[in-house]
Amino acid sequence: MNEKKPEKPIQQQINIELGEKEAEGIYSNLAIISHSPAEFVIDFTRVLPGVPKAKVHARIVMTPQHAKLLLRALGDNIHKYEMQYGEIKLDANQNIFPGMPGAPTVN
Repeated sequence: MNEKKPEKPIQQQINIELGEKEAEGIYSNLAIISHSPAEFVIDFTRVLPGVPKAKVHARIVMTPQHAKLLLRALGDNIHKYEMQYGEIKLDANQNIFPGMPGAPTVN
């Protein structure tokens, strides 16, 4: 009997270029997420104490499938981080909009 061996998926290598400006990164302490049937939009901003206005520093638009893959990858990386450095603690009353009085809190 001639059994077929399961084929291994072909792994494609991708070269990713990181420009000098992008390598510096952008600090964000707030992400605003919205969606439509076709896409997810994530706006990255930073809110500073005593400053009532925040500017969007980066906007990422992706398909729902890529958003779910991002969620999976982020969860995997948080798990690995916590295994190495310990649990990331969240205060149940932590204000998700720091510096903005009356803003909603994490429940």
